[in-house]
Amino acid sequence: MTELLFIRHGETDWNRLQRFQGQIDVPLNIAGVQQAKRLAARLAADPHDLFYSSDLLRARQTAAPLAAAWHREPTPLAGLREQNFGILDGLDVPTIKTLHPDLWARWLEHEGDYELPGGESLVQFHRRVLDTVRELAEAHAGARLALMTHGGVLDMLWRTALGRPIAGLRTCEIPNTGLNRLRWNAGTLEIERWADAGHLEGGPPPAPTRAGER
Repeated sequence: MTELLFIRHGETDWNRLQRFQGQIDVPLNIAGVQQAKRLAARLAADPHDLFYSSDLLRARQTAAPLAAAWHREPTPLAGLREQNFGILDGLDVPTIKTLHPDLWARWLEHEGDYELPGGESLVQFHRRVLDTVRELAEAHAGARLALMTHGGVLDMLWRTALGRPIAGLRTCEIPNTGLNRLRWNAGTLEIERWADAGHLEGGPPPAPTRAGER
C-alpha cells in the first residue's frame, strides 16, 4: 500500500475572476500565499517520504513554504498538471460566451470524449492523471507521498476512487490547499479523508470555482 497526500494549489486572482487557468502559469494572489503558509505550518511536523508538484507556477508557489518547512524541494511533474482547455485557456466565461458560443455550449455537456481545440478531452486527461499516480504509487510501494496539484486532477481521483463516471459536472468539494488523503492499495485507489481545510479556518472566504479555474 502507498499513502498519497494530494493538495490543491492556493488561490489565484483567476479563481476569483472565474477565468479558465488550465495549463497557463498564473501566480497565487495574497490570499493564496497566506493559504500556502498556513498549509506549511500545519504539515511542518509531518514530512513525507517523497514530495512531488505540478510544474505549473501556482502549484510550485504553494509548495514552496512546505518545501522550506520539510527541507525538501518537490520534484516537478508535468503529469500532475491541470487539464488543458486549449482555446479556452486564459478566458473568462463572458468572453467565451461572446467569442466561442458553440464551443461553450458543447463544453457544458461535459462529454468524456469531447476535445476542445488544442486541449485534452476528459478521457485523455483522466488517463494521464491515473497513469501518473499509478506509476508513482507502484514505484514507491509502502512510502508516503505528498503531491501538489490542481482541482481537475483531484476531481478525476475522487471519481475514480468512488467509481463515478468521469463525465458530468463536478460534485465534490475541492478547497484551495485542502488535504486529500488517499491510498493506492493492490491497484485500487481509496479515499481515507477528503477536503480537509481545517488550517484555513478564520481565513478569507474561498473563491467560487468552476471546472476551468482549477
